[in-house]
Amino acid sequence: QVQLVESGGCLVQAGGSLKLFCAASGGTLSSYTMGWFRQAPGKEREQVASISRSGSPYYEDFVKGRFTISRDDDKNTVYLQMDSLKPEDTAVYYCAADTRTSYRVVGDFWGQGTQVTVSL
Repeated sequence: QVQLVESGGCLVQAGGSLKLFCAASGGTLSSYTMGWFRQAPGKEREQVASISRSGSPYYEDFVKGRFTISRDDDKNTVYLQMDSLKPEDTAVYYCAADTRTSYRVVGDFWGQGTQVTVSL
């Protein structure tokens, strides 16, 4: 069973950049499709991006052109580079590992989340 730990969240001004990290232990990330999700206060959790085992990325429309997902299986880490941040990107961000191959990640394993706050 893989354990996931997110980090990198903080307070940033609108227009700024931030990089999130998702480190795995207890398992090999290369076995999983990986996804980043977010949940804003009062809203449902939503998928932001996913990346296949071969490294093919998928992005939701609201982050296309601004966010980049990547993975380094040697380091057992998945990244989310976030540029041109907007206040509406404020949320707790989670990573998830999925044994399925769909770009729509369901998530067999989840991290605890990291808070991203974007101020005006």
